[in-house]
Amino acid sequence: MTDDRTQDNTPTGRYNGRLEIRPADIGDAVVIAEIHLASRAGTMPYLPPQQRSLEEVAWWVENIVLTEGQAWVAVDSYGEVLGYAALEGDMLEQLYLRPEARRRGVGSALLGEVRRNSPDGLSLHVFQANTGARAFYERHGFTVLDTNDGSRNMENLPDMTMRWIPGTGTGTGTGTGTGTATE
Repeated sequence: MTDDRTQDNTPTGRYNGRLEIRPADIGDAVVIAEIHLASRAGTMPYLPPQQRSLEEVAWWVENIVLTEGQAWVAVDSYGEVLGYAALEGDMLEQLYLRPEARRRGVGSALLGEVRRNSPDGLSLHVFQANTGARAFYERHGFTVLDTNDGSRNMENLPDMTMRWIPGTGTGTGTGTGTGTATE
């Protein structure tokens, strides 16, 4: 997909700002896999080249993401899935958007749903190089708990743990960025 924008850089195209956040189900596995791959390729150029096929990622979504926690999709009024979020315990494991859906409030809407399901707070890991996602989470009240040399992730890239605790910081702002990708 392309990033449809007018000359003044406002989004155009089908997305009209109305979203439904609903639980993800097995029927969403392929589109979630497509979003996952497109987001990582489009927003994180520092990552090693993708070694897994769409079919392998869809299997992971269906058998791991959708079974080991809770997951939601953001769907526009045309029925197109624009992004997804996955929560395991109090850990936001995934928050990815179609690259063309960034900076339209989709990530904030998904994060809001995850927060409603994490009343005691929420943690996540984000690559240190992912400055867009880091800024997004900071705008939403997350703070850095620790940094790591990359030994805890399969990409072996430096990352950090961030945490949001209800009632601290602003935590309600809207902004742009993607989960472990960018809103």
